[in-house]
Amino acid sequence: MLDPSSSEEESDGIVEEESKEAMAPQAGSRISPSRTSESSGGLAPSSSSRSSARPTSPSPSAASEEKEDLEKMQREEEDRKKKLQLYVFVMRCVAYPFNAKQPTDMARRQQKITKQQLQQTKDRFQAFLNGDTQIVADEAFINAVQSFNEVFLKSDRVAKMVQSGGFSANDFREVFKRHIEKRVRSLPEIDGLSKETVLSSWMAKFDTIYRGDEDPRKAQQRMTASAASELILSKDQLYEMFQNILGIKKFEHQLLYQACQLDNLDEQAAQIRRELDGRLQMADQIARGGKFPKFVSKEMEAMFIEELKSSVNQLMANLESMPVSKGGEFKLQKLKRGHNTSIIDMGQEDENTLSKSDVVLSFTLEVVIMEVVGLKSLAPNRIVYCTMEVEGGEKLQTDQAEASKPTWGTQGDFTTTHPLPGVKVKLFTESTGVLALEDKELGRVVLHPTPNSPKQSELHKMTVTKACPDHDLRIKLAIRMDKPQNMKHCGYLWAFGKNVWKRWKKRFFVLVQVSQYTFAMCSYREKKSEPQELLQLDGYTVDYSDPQPGLDGGRAFFNAVKEGDTVIFASDDEQDRILWVQAMYRATGQSHKPVPPTQVQKLNSKGGASAQMDAPISQFYADRAQKHGMDEFISANPCSFDHASLFEMVQRLTLDHRLNDTFCCLGWFSPGQVFVLDEYCARNGVRGCHRHLCYLRDLLERAESGAIIDPTLLHYSFAFCASHVHGNRPDGLSTVKVDEKERFEDIKERLRVILENQIVNFRYCFPFGRPEGALKATLSLLERVLMKDIATPVPPEEVKGVIRKCLEQAAQLNYERIKEYATIEVEKGQKDQKDPENVGRLVTPAKKLEETIRLAELVIEVLQQNQEHHAEAAVTSSGDQSAFAWWTDLMVEHAENFLALYAIDMDAALEIQSPESWDSFPLFQLLNDFLRTDYHLCNGKFHKHLQDLYAPLVVRYVDLMESSIAQSIHKGFERESWEPVKSLTSNLPNVNLPNVNLQIPKVPNLPVPVAGLSVNLPQMPSFSTPSWMAAIYDSDNGSGTSEDLFWKLEALQTFIRDLHWPEEEFAKHLESRIQLMSSNMIENCVKRTRMAFESKLTKSSKSTDFRISPTLCTMFNVMVDAKDQSAKLCAMEMGQEKQYHTQIDELIEESVKDMIQFLVAKFVVILESVLAKISRYDEGTLFSSFLSFTVKAASKYVDVPKPGMDVADGYVTFVRHSQDILRDKVNEEVYIERLFDQWYTATMNLLGTWLTERMEQQLHVYQLKILIRITKKKYRDFRLQGVLDSTLNSKMYDTVRNRLTIEEATASVREGGMQGISMKDSDEEDEDDD
Repeated sequence: MLDPSSSEEESDGIVEEESKEAMAPQAGSRISPSRTSESSGGLAPSSSSRSSARPTSPSPSAASEEKEDLEKMQREEEDRKKKLQLYVFVMRCVAYPFNAKQPTDMARRQQKITKQQLQQTKDRFQAFLNGDTQIVADEAFINAVQSFNEVFLKSDRVAKMVQSGGFSANDFREVFKRHIEKRVRSLPEIDGLSKETVLSSWMAKFDTIYRGDEDPRKAQQRMTASAASELILSKDQLYEMFQNILGIKKFEHQLLYQACQLDNLDEQAAQIRRELDGRLQMADQIARGGKFPKFVSKEMEAMFIEELKSSVNQLMANLESMPVSKGGEFKLQKLKRGHNTSIIDMGQEDENTLSKSDVVLSFTLEVVIMEVVGLKSLAPNRIVYCTMEVEGGEKLQTDQAEASKPTWGTQGDFTTTHPLPGVKVKLFTESTGVLALEDKELGRVVLHPTPNSPKQSELHKMTVTKACPDHDLRIKLAIRMDKPQNMKHCGYLWAFGKNVWKRWKKRFFVLVQVSQYTFAMCSYREKKSEPQELLQLDGYTVDYSDPQPGLDGGRAFFNAVKEGDTVIFASDDEQDRILWVQAMYRATGQSHKPVPPTQVQKLNSKGGASAQMDAPISQFYADRAQKHGMDEFISANPCSFDHASLFEMVQRLTLDHRLNDTFCCLGWFSPGQVFVLDEYCARNGVRGCHRHLCYLRDLLERAESGAIIDPTLLHYSFAFCASHVHGNRPDGLSTVKVDEKERFEDIKERLRVILENQIVNFRYCFPFGRPEGALKATLSLLERVLMKDIATPVPPEEVKGVIRKCLEQAAQLNYERIKEYATIEVEKGQKDQKDPENVGRLVTPAKKLEETIRLAELVIEVLQQNQEHHAEAAVTSSGDQSAFAWWTDLMVEHAENFLALYAIDMDAALEIQSPESWDSFPLFQLLNDFLRTDYHLCNGKFHKHLQDLYAPLVVRYVDLMESSIAQSIHKGFERESWEPVKSLTSNLPNVNLPNVNLQIPKVPNLPVPVAGLSVNLPQMPSFSTPSWMAAIYDSDNGSGTSEDLFWKLEALQTFIRDLHWPEEEFAKHLESRIQLMSSNMIENCVKRTRMAFESKLTKSSKSTDFRISPTLCTMFNVMVDAKDQSAKLCAMEMGQEKQYHTQIDELIEESVKDMIQFLVAKFVVILESVLAKISRYDEGTLFSSFLSFTVKAASKYVDVPKPGMDVADGYVTFVRHSQDILRDKVNEEVYIERLFDQWYTATMNLLGTWLTERMEQQLHVYQLKILIRITKKKYRDFRLQGVLDSTLNSKMYDTVRNRLTIEEATASVREGGMQGISMKDSDEEDEDDD
């Protein structure tokens, strides 16, 4: 942008412009804005000081420096003068536009983002992420902002585009909106909260963060003001803009503005008429001299002259259609062309003759009556009033007033068509006579005002009537007569002519404008609406003249001359003459500008010479401009300039100004700039092709230097030029210059190169799809550039081939860029580790793999961004892909080429990995998870290569895992202590486990090396247990071997499942193999557990001292876990036979059944041992009699304990303890209930059998007491454990109960009581026993 302050300091003196011959060689030269902004005023002092410091005899080098400085100053002075001349032309275009208007349909441009604003935005978003703001947000929004901040705001591509002025705040908002749309769509549905509401809420929070602490009202006001200035500009704003563009100083503008009379619309219209007339003459000169430009065809020379005249005629028509009375700034209301439209053809004069009715004018008069002076004859209380009328119009009356104070201040408004109307004002008094019919007239005054008459109130002497004795009666009034817009001047002149005004006489003249090209000099008489005589000024030339001898009257003479006719005019003073000559000069459209004589005209009047009045103000400004050296620029003939080169200069400087303003314009001019440039081209005959060729060249230069240019704008100008060069007449011109065609071909080639380069660098030229639609427009423009002509479309395959080649280069470029970025990250990480000596010296396989994985993340990020922002570039807003249906295919090829470059580095990294390492699986999972979700890349070339690379590794890994697990089962069960252990995760130290939502689970490692193999699988540290393990194992009673087995199987299956192998057949093979492996391993585990259970139980005690050990419960829990895991690990998918799962379930059920039988058998054996002890008291045995006698004898002297109660108590304690242990330690309720049912039934059957064997015998009292206690406690305990009543109250129980009841009754009779032990339900016995 040109700096106004620097331009203000340019040379103080303004020298006169050189002739056109001196300027012509410089017309096509390019002058950079930076050179223009260098102040010549700043160079002069340094030059003078340097020359004063030089010695008397300067050296040759010093002389050459002085010469260079002088040449530089001369170039700057020539450039300054060219810009001043150019500014004069631009000012006239702004002052009186008649071809163009400011467009209102252009897209509104947003404010561009600067570096400072970008940094401020980064800080605001970082502050939000740090929690330094009061904005409340959920985790999902925070994650979205975090991603936006890292991916977009911190991107180098965004910083580069901001530097080039291609990003606006709206772009930031749209990128964030697109960024969160997918995130919001992926969120789970919430009742009562739509995703549109969530999206709106997030965007509102984004706006709050982006705005920061700034007051939104101030921002809105600033945006509104900037938007208004972007839409339409006033004349003063346009002047100021082009002052900045051309480096014009303010005082220079003021001088030029006043001297050019830009505020005088008549002068501007006359200037246009003179310019158009000059262009017609120039066309005739070209035709006569044969100095044509070089065209592609000789026949175009005649067409060129026709085009020149046609364009001038069109401008004349445009000017003619302009209303004589302009309604306001830029309101170009078109009028219908009347009968005088043929004025364009200067030869048809008969049709241009005006009639008197064509020049009828309309005037508005304001008559204000103030007061009457000298009214003395009337009584003070008499009523007086005035009437006023215009000849031929209505009569108006003032209010009534007393004769002592005859004042009114009443205004009357009239309209008339008389240039010299008669205004009558009469004074009346009310008649006092009874028979008087009319009021009495006291006096009257008749005036003939003109538009030049004084506007202030004046006293006029009234003509009194005979009835009024007051002879000195005067009235004070003001008459204001307006000047119609089509009246350009009026006044009294002396005139004499050959055909009109044949007598030298003073008449009232009016210069009337009928249309833009028709003026008439009309003389009027009083009270007449039509002129008495008129002179149509077409073809006349007005100029000052000397006094004519023999013509008495008039002091200042001038004449209007035409071939065969001369009309002489004279005014009474010099100022009036100058005004008349200026008005008629504007009306005639003559090229010669009259200059007032320097000597005061002297009249041969009796009074001799008298001083004349001062010249008009316009002459003062003209003299002032001439004094400052501006006269040459003002009076220069526009037709003598090379407007093509001048327009090229102003367009280039305007583009520089536009690209450096505050708007993200992308090369588009503002509406005000478009308006001025359009008007300049139309008014000065700049060819449309030249205009667009210069525009294209300037845009391409800016694009090559890094500026962001809208390809749609390039397309528009290119299409115009292509249409013109191929003869389609987009602007009505059929002629094509050789220069235009050559320049077009050169620009076409440059444009092709730039477009191909932009497609190669599409990620950097259009980052994140910005500017919106730019990539699509670039593709469309490239297709247009590749066309040989405008009629024959280029074959799609040719366009496709060009873009394919560009995308191949783009793949190489993009991969090199991300590889450089990854290298920078690695070097930075190494420097952060404070190990600068080993940087780049030692690269281990693990480090290489880590770098490859990071590179894969970058590759995926690039492909995702391409898919999101660039892949659908050819889709129109309506979703139509017909124009570039092949773009998607090319983007897929680009992605495959991009991945192929990465495959080279990936293969190299995997080759150096140890065959004993499985750390490369995360790389596969990362790439495969991305590729399998991409419709176009899934099972593509790179994807298949990835599968072929990893399929052997997966198979080998599964083989080793299978062998390792089998070996661990064998050795684990050999060393198994069957002690219950807590789950692996509950024994871990208090450390942070990996994130549960990791996309890449760790590969499960084996804790035991495989026998017979040299592969050393790494040990898994206890603190690195995968995060999913805690969710799988909630049990804390399993054995170490079983828990390890089940975790390994689950981890392996999870790993295989998370691989998401894309090939269906191989994926099913892996799945079935893992399920079969799991089935075999679990089967082995179940069998080992059953064998260990049986062995453990066999070695245990057979008395009531036996206790259910935790190891037995652990074995039960192993069965429970095996059943649960088999459902997950061994079940096939629905629709297939669940053979593995069925076999394992049957095996587990059989094993559990056997284990329950073993345990019940153990309980029966223990009860048999108890019954064997009390069998010694059977009736009829010697031991029974001996024991009974001994007890009875001893009881007489000491307190003998009740025999047999310790046996019963021991058994009851054993049962209760066993029940509690099983209930607490075994995790499966069904197994416990089944065990208790069988236990109760088996022991009750044993009691029944034992009693049945003693059916013929009477039970000993001690036997009875023990059995009653055992039976009652067993019944109650098993009922408390949840055994069903149907099982408790079995037939065998009823038999035992009945037998014991009968025995109890017999013993009570025989022994005298049971000492509180009874089969009856009573708590007393329990208290005694306890």
